[in-house]
Amino acid sequence: MKRILFTLLALISFTPAWSQFGFPKPVFKATFSKTQAKAGDVVDIIIRFNVAKGFHVYSEKSDCGDDNGPIRASIDFTPNPSYQLVGKFYGVGDHMVKETDVFNCTTGEFTGKGEFRQKIKILKSLPAGGIQMLFNGQICNEGGCDNIRDVKITTPGLEVSGTAEADQTLTQPSVTVSDAVDTVATAPTEAPIAVSAEAPAYKQGKVLPLKTFNGQANEGQSSGFWGLFILAFLSGLTALLTPCVFPMIPMTVSFFIKNNNRKIALRDAGIFSLSLIGFYTILGTIVAVSFGSNAVNFISTHWIPNIFFTLIFIVFAVSFFGAFEINLPSWIVNKVDQQADKGGITGAIFMAVTIALVSFSCTGPIVGTVLVEAVHGDTLRPIVGMFGFSLAFALPFGLLALFPSWLNNLPKSGGWLNSVKVVLGFVELAFALKFLSIPDQTYHWGILDREIYLSIWIVIFSLLGLYLLGKIKFSHDSDIQYLSVPRLGLVIATFTFVAYMIPGLWGAPLKGLAGYLPPLSTQDFNSNIKGGAQGEGNITTTPSYANQLHIPHGLVGYYDYDEALAAARELKKPLFIDFTGHGCVNCRKMEEKVWSDEAVLDILKKDYVIVSLYVDDKKINLPQSQWFTTAAGKKITKLGDKNAHIEESYFGKTTQPLYCLLDANENLLQPALGADHFKFAVDPFVEFLKSGVDQYNKRK
Repeated sequence: MKRILFTLLALISFTPAWSQFGFPKPVFKATFSKTQAKAGDVVDIIIRFNVAKGFHVYSEKSDCGDDNGPIRASIDFTPNPSYQLVGKFYGVGDHMVKETDVFNCTTGEFTGKGEFRQKIKILKSLPAGGIQMLFNGQICNEGGCDNIRDVKITTPGLEVSGTAEADQTLTQPSVTVSDAVDTVATAPTEAPIAVSAEAPAYKQGKVLPLKTFNGQANEGQSSGFWGLFILAFLSGLTALLTPCVFPMIPMTVSFFIKNNNRKIALRDAGIFSLSLIGFYTILGTIVAVSFGSNAVNFISTHWIPNIFFTLIFIVFAVSFFGAFEINLPSWIVNKVDQQADKGGITGAIFMAVTIALVSFSCTGPIVGTVLVEAVHGDTLRPIVGMFGFSLAFALPFGLLALFPSWLNNLPKSGGWLNSVKVVLGFVELAFALKFLSIPDQTYHWGILDREIYLSIWIVIFSLLGLYLLGKIKFSHDSDIQYLSVPRLGLVIATFTFVAYMIPGLWGAPLKGLAGYLPPLSTQDFNSNIKGGAQGEGNITTTPSYANQLHIPHGLVGYYDYDEALAAARELKKPLFIDFTGHGCVNCRKMEEKVWSDEAVLDILKKDYVIVSLYVDDKKINLPQSQWFTTAAGKKITKLGDKNAHIEESYFGKTTQPLYCLLDANENLLQPALGADHFKFAVDPFVEFLKSGVDQYNKRK
């Protein structure tokens, strides 16, 4: 009765336009998971379709009961002795929605695009016209619904060799209709094979031995110290070119050499340089001790520090644009300056501190940028970062004290120093978006989709290019009479960067910015999708959380460890674990530079069951039946916390990415490795994957 009522309400609520022209029905396209097969092989029929914007198509999942709720999807497969159905068909990528307008129940829905799968066992060559099937279902929007009736779908041909007997333990119903599912957990339509009644090891509330391969757990990862050091060193050189620092270089060096005693001048310059390095390194040490490695995950992914960093970067940018200056209290500067006037070793030390304090309005934002980057990692990173910054900052003072004649070759101060500050302001503004993007992904806010992020960067760097051309001028800027060659070079580089980003609005991968942009899955329009590469992988059931999380390059896999392990056991394939994160820069670099290679994709599609475990997700809650307590007494209720716990308790790591290959008994097939091992190169990653498959086959 309720279904009749629902249909009547849907018909009544049609808008005049839709009643005249009908709803935009999806177009179905069927393919096989293989292009060749042997008799006896189990092959997936993959049925894909697009759903018009603003509409949704119901999947086969529902807890509404047979006589209640909207019309669920059903597929009638034409019986034929050449194949045998294996299990029931199931949807991939649908999400569960509570129907409250008419029915008090939950149904599965596809928006944007959809996919159904049906496993079949090949018995002999298929009919020349392919496998025939009929689809029935319902498409709706906020205004009403329309039925999808008897849509004929035909598979392409499939090259088959040999013959096989039918499996009597399998059923081949003429019509496949799914049963109701547990909608709370968006569970698969069929229960995975039960391996053991005992809870998984990570849930047993005890400290576990690390998983090893031939006694080796994993290869230690460096924390990218060299990359941070180089960034910090370049930042220190940049700080020298600001209006607060550059004019002070000749004055400070003159202080060292004024007494005409070269030995004393070199001593004072050395002490000054070492004191400057020590001052900033101590600052880095204080930050390292204050935060420590245990706070890294919180700082990297939680919304509070990332929103704080976003606001700080915006304040720094506005300061560089000339709206105000960030100055320390004058009494601090005066007190230190008095000590510097005493001369000698003490004077050199306090002069270094004075330089650091006086130049704070220009160097503060740069130092802050380095520290913010440094705290996203190992405890030593802030120390390394400040050492690199201060080394570059102190270098000119020491060198000019050694070679005072070089002072005559320094460029004169002028308006170009203000231009340096403004350029840095634009860069700070661009980087502020990166910190906003991290919680946007980890909490699924949906504020900064990829094309929005790119659009803002394109505007920022276009304005920077116009500023360098002299078309935009701030209040403290001098008039530009002509373009110098270095300035023209910066203009060309800036607009080239803008031109590089523009194709990204239509889905270009932009590998050079991998890790700094939101993932392609957040982009609404992507003209770069390869139809044949989408939706390929090894799964046995509908992956939970597929509507909220993604695996790059159209790969199909799981987002829950237990589901993936069950599928790997059922399909008799090794398990590829990708410990990843929304805010993980190296994860995106590996995906764009390594995973995108055809050789890598081919192995992942054919030989592995893939599971991407997001350790930093803050929003997705586990079904209450999956909650557990760790050995440390922490109650795990969120998917991200569960994944982080598995990585730490099984593999002794908290870094991402971490790639682990397991067999059906959860034993490592190779050491667990991170991005630093592969150096973002394809060949070692392919070798890693092939070695895992070889080891798995040996154990079989």
